[in-house]
Amino acid sequence: MTRYFFVMLIMGVIGVFIIAKGAIIMFAERQYWQDVADRFVKENVTIKPNRGNILSADGKLMASSLPEYKIFMDFMTGERDEKRRKKEQYRKDSVWNANLDSICIGLNKIFPEYSVATFKAHLKKGRKMKSRNYNILPSRSRRISYIQYKEAKRLPVFKMNKYKGGFHEQIFNQRKKPFGSLAARTLGDLYADTAQGAKNGIELAFDTLLKGRNGITHRQKVMNKYLNIVDLPPVDGCDIISTIDVDMQDICEKALVDKLKELNASVGVAVLMEVQTGEVKAIVNMMKAGDGNYYEMRNNAISDMLEPGSTFKTASIMVALEDGKITPDTEVDTGNGVMNMYGSKMKDHNWHRGGYGKINVTRILEVSSNVGVSYLIDKYYKDDPQKYVDGLKRMSLDQPLHLQIPGEGKPNIKGPKERYFAKTTLPWMSIGYETQLPPLNTLTFYNAIANNGVMVRPKFVKAAVKDGEVVQEYPTEVINPKICSDHTLTQIREILRKVVSEGLAKPAGSKQFSVSGKTGTAQISQGAAGYKTGRTNYLVSFCGYFPSEAPKYSCIVAIQKSGLPASGGLMAGSVFSKIAERVYAKNLRFDLSNAIDSTTNVIPPVKAGDLREASYVLNSLNVPVQGEVTDGKKGTDVWGHTQAAPSAVILQSQEIADNTVPSVIGMGAKDAVYLLEKQGLKVRISGVGRVKRQSIAGGSRVVKGQTILLTMHN
Repeated sequence: MTRYFFVMLIMGVIGVFIIAKGAIIMFAERQYWQDVADRFVKENVTIKPNRGNILSADGKLMASSLPEYKIFMDFMTGERDEKRRKKEQYRKDSVWNANLDSICIGLNKIFPEYSVATFKAHLKKGRKMKSRNYNILPSRSRRISYIQYKEAKRLPVFKMNKYKGGFHEQIFNQRKKPFGSLAARTLGDLYADTAQGAKNGIELAFDTLLKGRNGITHRQKVMNKYLNIVDLPPVDGCDIISTIDVDMQDICEKALVDKLKELNASVGVAVLMEVQTGEVKAIVNMMKAGDGNYYEMRNNAISDMLEPGSTFKTASIMVALEDGKITPDTEVDTGNGVMNMYGSKMKDHNWHRGGYGKINVTRILEVSSNVGVSYLIDKYYKDDPQKYVDGLKRMSLDQPLHLQIPGEGKPNIKGPKERYFAKTTLPWMSIGYETQLPPLNTLTFYNAIANNGVMVRPKFVKAAVKDGEVVQEYPTEVINPKICSDHTLTQIREILRKVVSEGLAKPAGSKQFSVSGKTGTAQISQGAAGYKTGRTNYLVSFCGYFPSEAPKYSCIVAIQKSGLPASGGLMAGSVFSKIAERVYAKNLRFDLSNAIDSTTNVIPPVKAGDLREASYVLNSLNVPVQGEVTDGKKGTDVWGHTQAAPSAVILQSQEIADNTVPSVIGMGAKDAVYLLEKQGLKVRISGVGRVKRQSIAGGSRVVKGQTILLTMHN
């Protein structure tokens, strides 16, 4: 029993020792062993790939992931042995104190907002605290760029490795937009922790392609050295080529924001689209913030569900034209601008001035007569309102666009079988009330009119590219191959052209080219409170395309403002005009042949020199040449002079005799130096252009090593 007692006692002591040692390792030495684990034991470590860029249509960088850094200092040694730790700490402190002044001066040059004294006091405080992870910059939240990080890494002590010097960093992968707020909401945003992914826009819709694929690595000891072994390399994300044109986006944003400030409006939208492809070249969504400035807070152009107002009258008239109910010459007596519609008064905007009287369909749209449109639709469709609704659906106005980016609203067009379809619904529906369409849906409809009746889906992304190769292309998609007959299309296009040239939309026009489109002015419903509660809010808009004869671009401008005056033509139309004229000027191309004076010699001047090269370039440019370049053996240079004649360039070859100074007058510096040094001369050059003088005349005997001065002049 005594023997067993001693065995159990020894085992108990060993057990207590093991538990105590385990507790020390888990708590007292936790950080040390954690550092050891980080340095030597790394299994299945995730390697993050680089997120792809978002580019504009012309290749400009619109969104990119750039590294940002926080920099820290570890003032203490990690040595575990007490004796060696004291020795290592003494060495570390000595190096730190000797270089502190140089470090602070260097940091001040990189970060001039902090003085040398501020850095010195801040870093001394960190050393006194014996901190192992002390923020080098006084501002804890401050992040620095890659260039600033590399400059700091060159400073004394900081350039040593992290275990000897103590300098270390924390990397943050941040998404940057070089053009600031331009199309910011459409491009989209990422969460602060990029691992959580994207919030909205192109970033969210194409997150799978942009984020790439994670890699895996582990740490392994090879020949007494620890190496990071890559098990699965990361795959960087694809670059996304958007349809946005930076210049056009800037044009639209400036024109819209200037008008919003002038009107003190709450919301403004402008979208510019290429007619044939549906590519959205610019999209602006501005909302007024509490500070009085305008920012992109949400993608109003695709999400705002508002009654479109008078821009919808075009669709109503097209339905009646297509069904053969009316023609552009059909007349309506609008009277004094007020008409009773089932107990409610339908009014034209000029009712207080006596109205428009008897006018035809073309004039109805020119002056945007509510009475005229509602009377026609009610007259021909009150007994069969479903036929009118079917006409709208035939033009795909009820269909969602299924855009490439999230957040779009779904059109809301009532049908006669719905609960709240009253007798007044059809007349008011025909002029853009009791119907909800996002601005981009309205633009898509007008774009189809411009595109010979073909409705195409708006497009924000053209392609995904990886290493210069197209991974996936996004072609133009057709929503509706024909929204109406060619006859109706011809009629409505002519009417829309007159709306701008002769109607209320004149402010949207241009003296340089013809514009077609329609204005819209609608009261905005306050929900259950209706339209009249408090101060009335308005949606003023203009939607159209240009040039009318061969439409290239379609555009919508929609502005939400409070109170009168409210005019779609004067307010939204004037913004459209500025956008159209500036975009048109940007794409203007002149035929240079028309600028050539018939008395001017258009044969270009050509420098003397290598005639083979000159002949090759001139032939490639289809410039007439006189004189054959036949001297010399095949593959050898042929030297000579040139002369510009009225109808051709004359090439005159020149033999270069051995031991003779060649004439290089008229040559460029490259050819002249080559020829002269080939003959053994040293060349000095004065000026730029072509050789005007040479200090040793051509034909003179060569003296090897002699210096020749060439005077150049343009």
